[in-house]
Parts: sequence; C-alpha cells; structure tokens
Amino acid sequence: MGWIASGGPDWVQRPVHRMWLLDQARGLFDFFRPALNPKGGFHALDLQGRPLGGKAGALRQIHDTARMVHCYGLAQELGLPGADRMIDHGMQTLWSSHRDPRHGGYIWSFDDDGPVNATKQAYGHAFVLLAAASARVAGHPDADRLLADVTEVLHTRFWDAAAGASREEFTEDWKPLGPYRGQNSNMHLTEALMAAYEATGDMTCLTMAERIASLIIDRHARAEGWRVPEHFHDDWQVDRDHAGDPMFRPSGTTPGHALEWSRLLVQLWQLGGQTQVWMQEAAEALFLHTVAIGWDQRRGGFYYTLHWSDRPDREDRFWWPCAEGIAAAYVLRQMGGDQRFEDWYRRIWDFVALRFIDPVHGGWFAELDPELRPVERVFRGKPDLYHAVQACLIPLVPANGSVTRGLRGGLTLPST
Repeated sequence: MGWIASGGPDWVQRPVHRMWLLDQARGLFDFFRPALNPKGGFHALDLQGRPLGGKAGALRQIHDTARMVHCYGLAQELGLPGADRMIDHGMQTLWSSHRDPRHGGYIWSFDDDGPVNATKQAYGHAFVLLAAASARVAGHPDADRLLADVTEVLHTRFWDAAAGASREEFTEDWKPLGPYRGQNSNMHLTEALMAAYEATGDMTCLTMAERIASLIIDRHARAEGWRVPEHFHDDWQVDRDHAGDPMFRPSGTTPGHALEWSRLLVQLWQLGGQTQVWMQEAAEALFLHTVAIGWDQRRGGFYYTLHWSDRPDREDRFWWPCAEGIAAAYVLRQMGGDQRFEDWYRRIWDFVALRFIDPVHGGWFAELDPELRPVERVFRGKPDLYHAVQACLIPLVPANGSVTRGLRGGLTLPST
C-alpha cells in the first residue's frame, strides 16, 4: 500500500492528530442527528445523510436503536449539546417498541405498524445491555430499569452456564430456533458485560465476559492458529460449512472480528487485574495474524471475509474492520506493544481518510468494491455511527477500560 512514515512521537501524542480525531467524531455525531425518527427509533440514512425511504427506511432494528443510545452517551460525556435528546428518544424506543411486555425480552425489529421480526436474538439483547450501561453512566433516569430487565432476560433465557456462553435465538414466545451458536453475538455480549461491570461493579458480569472469551478465543481461536471461528453447533463444535446472511453470519472467517476481539481482550485483561495472562498473548497474536492475512497488500483495506485457507472470499472492504483495526492497534501500542502497532494505526487511518471518509456529504462509506469504489451491496447508505465514532474516540482515552469510562474521566487535548 506504499510507504508509511514511522518514528517520532506516536500520532496520539500529537496535539493536531488528537484534535483531528475529535473533529471527526463531532462530524459523525452531527451527521447522524437527522436519524431521529419522531415515530420511534432512528432512520437509516442514505449516502447524503437523508432518511431512507421505503421499507428499508421504515424498519427499525434493535441493534441500531441501542447503538445510538450508546454512541450519544459518548457524546453526552464529551459535553455535546443535544445528546441527551437522542439518548432519551432511544431509551423510550427500547422500552416501548422493542420490549415485549407479554413474553419478556426484546424483539428484533418494528415499523410504523408494529412488530416486523419478533424473534428474540442474543445479538440484539447484547446491545440493549450496552445501551443500558451507557445510559446509566450518562445518568438517564430509566437506565436502572432497563439494565435490570435485560440482565434478567440474559440470565434466564440466553445464558448457558455449562458452556460459558450465550444461546443464540428464540421465537417470540421463547421456543429455540435451531441449534446454531454464534461467536458474533457472544463477542458483543462480552463488550456489553464489561460495560455493565464498569457501570455497576457487578463482578458476575466480568466473570461471564471472561468465560466467553476463554471459550471463543483461548479454546477455539488458539486451536485454529488465531483464526476466529464464527459459527458453531449447539455443542460448541466449530461449523466450518455454515453460510448464513452476509451481514451477520458470513461464511468463512471475518478479519474484522479478530481485530475486534483483540481490542476487547485488552480491555478485559485490564479490568480483570491482568490476572489472565493468556489475554495479552492472544490480543497481540490475533492482531498480527489478521493484518498478515486479511489486509490487501496491493490496494489496502481488509477483505471482508476469508476462506479457511486464508484466501479472500468476499473481497469487498467494509468500513467497520478498519475502525476496529484502528482501535486495536491503539490499545496494543498503549499496552506496551512494539512499533508495529503504531505503524498499523497510521496505515489504517491513512486508508480510512482516503477511501471511507466522505469529504462531501460527511459520514463514512459502508462498502467499497475490490477497486475501492463505494457500493451498496450489503448495506444501503451510511448505516452506522457505532464503529466509526469509537475509532475516533478510543485513541483519545486511556486503554484501561471502555471508551465510556475513559471519557467519564475527562478528555485531554494538549495545546499546540
């Protein structure tokens, strides 16, 4: 991908870079303000930042609602005016539109006429927990209610104590929907459990997060040469042949998830008092193996998916693996890692700034084709604030906890 300048102070130590990161985050928060839907939840946005029309624009999915609560919780900690309105709107939507008052739990999606997909999915419930934890830190009056409710559901419906991980999905009235088990939902549950631990001090959350990480990473990813298996049978044996939808359950391996786990393991290692020494080894190994096999050395960017042989499967580039790679490179460097992590931090940001950040309309493009041209194949428009804004804010806070915790302690912007 060409030459990357090395040496000198790390970028995060340079005042102008830190101000650039904050400017990028503020721009993203401004871009997504029109997403607020007066009828509940948040609009998906098109490439110009306008609400999508048609069925796609009318559909509100639980992870989108919950992520907006979490992200504007970060905006609240930054002191950005108007963030409280976005948090409150999202909290009302989670409780009034996603929550199922009859059967318990939270439905996947709704539109103006009511529920569209009433299944109960671990992935969605993980993000409800994250939203509740972030809302609690932000001081929202309904945060404890939401936190208690979703925690009970996770414990009584999803958590498999014998496996040390979450079951995947149920019908509206809690009938299991097949034997599938997935790492994606469990990875995000790990993130949410750490956030809940930070918000409440409940050690049970930290223990659950450690058990998931031990199963997915220390057992399975280690055995696969630091490739993260995505799909499992209900006995938690790897299912190499699974080919679900390309958004949430793609076939093969997904480099972006290995990078995401790398970041989460550093946070988990720090929160647990650095007692689980395997986490530091795994975090570094996941990152270094993934950049070696998942980065396009000629054009740049991470392939979305790989075959188990490490050949590119889906060669399109998605925005979120780069966002996760940035955050992982930063925390690994802060953990005492060598210059390679700083070099990758710079390399990935250079690619994002050149290819993903839209200088005309704002926001980040979601997908690029193999020729690095914006496309809309899996995602329409600019669908997500969560990954991009965390890539901007995580490097501005200490690497000893979540970005929410870091911002709670105040943001340092050295003067020029």
